[in-house]
Amino acid sequence: MLLDGVHLVSAYCSVFGVPETVVVSPSGMKHNEIQSLLRQIPGLDPFELPDSLFKEISPVASPAGILAIINAPLPGKQPEKIRLCVLLEDIQDAGNLGSILRSAAAAGADCAFLSKNCAFAWSPKTLRAAMGAHFQLLIFEDSDLLAVAKIFKGKIIATDPDAKKSLYQADCRGPVAFIIGNEGAGVSPQLLKFAHERIKIPMPGKTESLNAAAAAAICLFEKIRQDEKGG
Repeated sequence: MLLDGVHLVSAYCSVFGVPETVVVSPSGMKHNEIQSLLRQIPGLDPFELPDSLFKEISPVASPAGILAIINAPLPGKQPEKIRLCVLLEDIQDAGNLGSILRSAAAAGADCAFLSKNCAFAWSPKTLRAAMGAHFQLLIFEDSDLLAVAKIFKGKIIATDPDAKKSLYQADCRGPVAFIIGNEGAGVSPQLLKFAHERIKIPMPGKTESLNAAAAAAICLFEKIRQDEKGG
């Protein structure tokens, strides 16, 4: 995988150490942040490319001046005890997926389970939107969400615009898995059957629906609020 920018490279190094390859540009080497990162991480021996060539290999229009090539971390075996996780069904937009992963990591989630039709978790756009979240939680791609839900030891809460109960009426304390469905179709009927509670997010405005990433963030941090306040 290709990491672009100081933040992503630094986030990877803080967890996994020195990347396989680091590439910098002459203009990038003039930035204090890049100089500081190279000093802080022993063993970072960057390969320098001219600005014109660096721009050709960078996945962004305005390169930051540093890239790293890594092997995507494999999540290994599913943890037996999960306090908080998200089950993501057919999230199509890479930016949405990255934002959900970022919120999940910020909320202290243990892992994220992605269905087979989700956007690629390690695409450049997803990585940029997640801002290092990939290295803070376990990401299981191509997951059978029905199988995951069946064995989850906790409460499963699904977002459903037709639900009668508000998120703020639900008890989100204890181990929880939030199901976030496709941007257009929502959560499939098959997966909804495994939900202990179906909730909607109150929207007094005239907007028809919330962005999937926004909905996930609201759910995750309502759980944090309830955990901290005791309900």
